Amino acid sequence: MAVFSTNAYTQEVTDSAALRESLDKATAAIRNAFEKGDAALVGRLHSPNVVKYFGGNHMVKGREAVAKGASAWFQNSKVEFIENTVESTEFIGKIAIQTGIFAIKSTPKNGGDSSIVRGRSMVVYMQDKSSPTGWLTIREITQEAPPK
Repeated sequence: MAVFSTNAYTQEVTDSAALRESLDKATAAIRNAFEKGDAALVGRLHSPNVVKYFGGNHMVKGREAVAKGASAWFQNSKVEFIENTVESTEFIGKIAIQTGIFAIKSTPKNGGDSSIVRGRSMVVYMQDKSSPTGWLTIREITQEAPPK
C-alpha cells in the first residue's frame, strides 16, 4: 500500500509588503555601493560562499573574490546602473529569487569612452542578520538581455 502526503513538498511561501520593501532596499544598497565605488560594501552584501556565473567560463566564488573584482573595476572605472527592471520576485521562507533586466554604464577614469553592458540576471538572496541590509546574495546568474 502506497501512502502519499500532501505536505511532502510544501514550501513556506512568504510574500508581504515588508519583505518586498526590505529586499528593494537591499538591492538599492548593492547598486549604490557600485556607484560609490565601495568594493568592501559590495563584498559584505554577498555571502561568504556566493557563486556568481557571468557566462562561459567566467565564474566568481566567494565574498572575497567579489570584493577583489569590484575593487579592480572601481580603480579604473566609474560604474553606474542606468537600468534596473525587476521582472519577477518570489519569496520562499528566508529566500528571495529575483529576475530582472539591468544595464551598467562603465566610464574609464582615464577619460576614455563609456561602455554599457545590458543583461538579464537571476539572483538568489538569503535573509541574514550579518548583512548590513538583512539580505545576502548567495547565487547569481547573468546572461545577455533581449533587445529593447
